Amino acid sequence: MIDLSSNHFDGHISESLEYLNLSKTNINGQIGDQISKLTHLKTLDLSNNHLVGKIPPLTFKTLQNLDLSNNNLTGDIPLTLLQKLPWMERFNFSYNNLTLCDSDISLETLQSAFIGSTNSCPIAANPTLFKKKVHKHRGLKLALGLAITLICFLVGLLLFAFGFRTKTSMWDVKESCNEEKTISGPFSFKTDSTTWVADVKVASLVPVVIFEKPLLNFTFSDLLSATSNFNQDTLLAEGRFGPVYHGFLGGAVHVAIKVLVNGSTMTDHEAANELECLGRVKHPNLVPLMGYWLAGEQRIAIYDYMENGNLHNLLYDLPLGVHVNEDWSTDTWEDQETNENGIRNMGSDTLLMTWRFRHKIGLGTARALAFLHHGCSPPIIHRDVKASSVYFDYNLEPRLSDFGLSKIFGNGVSDDMTRGSPGYAAPDGVVTPKSDVYGFGVVLLELITGKKPVGDEYPNDENWKAQDLVSWVRMLVRVNRGSQAIDPKIRATGDEGQMVEGLKTGYLCTAVLPLERPSMQQVVGLLKDIEPV
Repeated sequence: MIDLSSNHFDGHISESLEYLNLSKTNINGQIGDQISKLTHLKTLDLSNNHLVGKIPPLTFKTLQNLDLSNNNLTGDIPLTLLQKLPWMERFNFSYNNLTLCDSDISLETLQSAFIGSTNSCPIAANPTLFKKKVHKHRGLKLALGLAITLICFLVGLLLFAFGFRTKTSMWDVKESCNEEKTISGPFSFKTDSTTWVADVKVASLVPVVIFEKPLLNFTFSDLLSATSNFNQDTLLAEGRFGPVYHGFLGGAVHVAIKVLVNGSTMTDHEAANELECLGRVKHPNLVPLMGYWLAGEQRIAIYDYMENGNLHNLLYDLPLGVHVNEDWSTDTWEDQETNENGIRNMGSDTLLMTWRFRHKIGLGTARALAFLHHGCSPPIIHRDVKASSVYFDYNLEPRLSDFGLSKIFGNGVSDDMTRGSPGYAAPDGVVTPKSDVYGFGVVLLELITGKKPVGDEYPNDENWKAQDLVSWVRMLVRVNRGSQAIDPKIRATGDEGQMVEGLKTGYLCTAVLPLERPSMQQVVGLLKDIEPV
């Protein structure tokens, strides 16, 4: 016996079944020919579904109870089935679009036995038609048969559970008993600045792609578990692309989950191909893309979690727990923590106050961009190089993130989304590798001056007034006064001449004309020439 009523099941059914109830299961389409193979079937209930087409012959001799009511079936009731009705215990064809025009049944009988009859071919059958008196012991025999069938079915389910069947389906006990099936959507999540919706009907049925662990079979329900249903407590930042959460995928893998809430003009197939390509890009100074999730218009990028936050947060002494643009810092960042390499995970009041460390950040970021531009085919343009895109792993190695994400948005978002962030975007507004060079130049100037690209204090000369970091530094370099722009915090920690040369490299990178800017390979060479001993 199988009773799967009020569910959403489909799949293979054993031919030895005697009782099958698939009522209220949202079944669509026609009644398949496989039903006729159930030669031992005594009871069949397909009522309250969305079945269409004609009723198959159903020629097996054992059928005693049949309910096809409340569907969209059409045509005549097959003559082979019609001849069995007088000997069946119960049947119901009510509320379909059936016709019954048979010379063996009088019009008077049809009109009295069919609901809603208005002509010689009435619609919908009455279950009392030809109803037969139930045999005295038939109920006991039926109950005994159903019990035996149920026991056999339970044994089969145990075999499934112990792995004798490797291919699962929606009939599988794992699916029918899995609590995740109760997690249904769509889902809506709210942050301080936005509300985003995951258009998912069943969370456990939408897979998450993890590049290096394809056999783990993560789904959207695992993302829900990892982030406590994308709770505000797991929110790291609200960036340009959308909110970023952290969590433990599968309870063990610490990840950063970036929700791309602004949509995309790419199809799911195009976006998947693009993300697959980005997942293959590996470099010691890039944050690796671990995987992704796609559903409707939503795209989610999954990254390795960076334990030590980002450059923007570190450079400007932002307190822990403050959600700024692309802030991935965490409350586990302790001043006294020491890693296995003896490097202390410290804030900008200590470690960042050295020319050596800031040069390391600039050189590592330059190497990452040089690899994207010159080591990938086709070249990858980052499109949004900025301080908050530079993160630090457990060993405080700088890693550039978000490379290639802007391309996924195509032309479906504003120019600001595809051309860079304010203060970092090249003035020509053209997206090329040289626009990445410009953004890097601004980051390099930040590292050496300790000032923000816009909205900071830039000491003015009586002859000119700077509006932003780039114009201020470029003016000082032109008149050989670049040393005035050096951050006082690092001035005494290294060679001041190297710092001035670093400003000159930033000057070259931020040239107004793209052709006057160096390539990232050339920038790496310039920075290596001034590398602290």
